[in-house]
Amino acid sequence: MKSKTIVFTKPQTAELIEREIGTATSDHVKVKMEYTVVSGGTERACIMGMNNTSQKFPMSLGYCGVGYVTEIGEEVKKIKIGDRVLVYHGIHTEYNIIPESDVTKVEDENIDSLDAAFVIIASMGLGGVRKLEVELGESAMVMGLGLLGMFSVQFLRLSGANPLIGVDLNPERRELALKLGADYALDPSDEDFVEKVKEITKGKGVNACVEVTGVSLAMKQALECASWMGRISLLGCTRVSDCSVDYYQQVHRPGVKLIGAHNSVRPKVESYPHHWTHHDDCRAILDMIATNRIDVKSIVSRIVKPETAPEIYTELCNNKDFPMGTVFDWR
Repeated sequence: MKSKTIVFTKPQTAELIEREIGTATSDHVKVKMEYTVVSGGTERACIMGMNNTSQKFPMSLGYCGVGYVTEIGEEVKKIKIGDRVLVYHGIHTEYNIIPESDVTKVEDENIDSLDAAFVIIASMGLGGVRKLEVELGESAMVMGLGLLGMFSVQFLRLSGANPLIGVDLNPERRELALKLGADYALDPSDEDFVEKVKEITKGKGVNACVEVTGVSLAMKQALECASWMGRISLLGCTRVSDCSVDYYQQVHRPGVKLIGAHNSVRPKVESYPHHWTHHDDCRAILDMIATNRIDVKSIVSRIVKPETAPEIYTELCNNKDFPMGTVFDWR
């Protein structure tokens, strides 16, 4: 059978093509996708061939999605045909064939698949927040209010961060962050940005910061805003490191912790405090959705058909304010 698939055929070019797809064998499952979510930062970097990406074309991405299992291999133990599952390390395609270890079952039938489609990328935000070890009443800041940033705002709110500051150049995203739980929303291009953060935190600086922009200038600002013994979770993928940092004055002497929060360094088998496995975080977020503790629908910008992929990715390449909650509908 054939499966429609979005492929980056060369830099700044995406096409929807049909590929032959086999059967699920061994420990793999075949999933008919309902929705896949565009991860704007990662996918823009890859299709543009930026630093710290593979720069090998053709390529296909799309690690965040949800669908129903249609086939299972003979060694699959916990997943059965008909299960609705989250798909990690899949791609933007009609059918994904992936290892059983890369799917998480959606147990609650009342959870909307559109909400569930965002859970994997939300789990990355949660992983970055957990590593900050935020205590009730500590100040916190999120730099970069894309998908990861918006979920990080909500998780920090639930963790008891106070005050909570959202930071982004885009005024619409700042407004949404306030709706999702931020106490303040600031523009990092303001000349007195650091002074505003210090004023909000009563001169102390921010105890915990999630840096999601991947922009080195934002990292420099995060250090300038950090409190004594502050922590900065590096959740965004920095593609270019071009800002000088005074490591003695900004890191060593004030005891600031820089914490790598890439999803690949999670524990693989068993969770422990502040470091949960991918599956445990996904299940926790599904439970939060079911109990209305986090808001996904407000983050959804648009739902589009896969046939629009060439236009969608041209827009992603050319528009830094690309609608962050862009979802492909494969139904």
